[in-house]
Amino acid sequence: MNQVKIGGFLKELRKQKGLTQEQIAEKFNVSNRTISRWENGNNMPDLDILLEISDYYEVDLREILNGERKSENMDKEMKQTVLQAVDYTNTEAERYHRRVRICNGIALLLILAYTIIKDTRLYDNPTVIAGLDIAQGIAVGMLLAGLLFSSRYGAKIRAFKHRLMKRQG
Repeated sequence: MNQVKIGGFLKELRKQKGLTQEQIAEKFNVSNRTISRWENGNNMPDLDILLEISDYYEVDLREILNGERKSENMDKEMKQTVLQAVDYTNTEAERYHRRVRICNGIALLLILAYTIIKDTRLYDNPTVIAGLDIAQGIAVGMLLAGLLFSSRYGAKIRAFKHRLMKRQG
């Protein structure tokens, strides 16, 4: 804790309010000399007075103890970084979910095609039967994979895949 820095900050806060050391001394029931010692960094206010000062100047106690205001630019930059990270995460999640929806859509189309063709004369052809059986297997596999990947295990599977890809790369 840098008492000189804290004292300079207290002085800055007082001047921003346009007050004298005497006026502050009256406000906090201390002497002018005590205010001067605080602002020069020779002494520190007691904790109860620090809390009153914090309320009076409408600053966080940590700001007083650090001897400076929290950087608004830093807060803005952090907010912006967090928002960018959220946008990136949402974009990646949306891409992933779009792929799962496409796979589920293809699987449903394959099942629909199987159901329609099964009731026609084409189903008498052994090649068509084999093709439809393969399509049905693929459709069921795609639906199960979509179900698995859209569950809570999907994120674990993706994380495992990324770890494997890093090892190979």
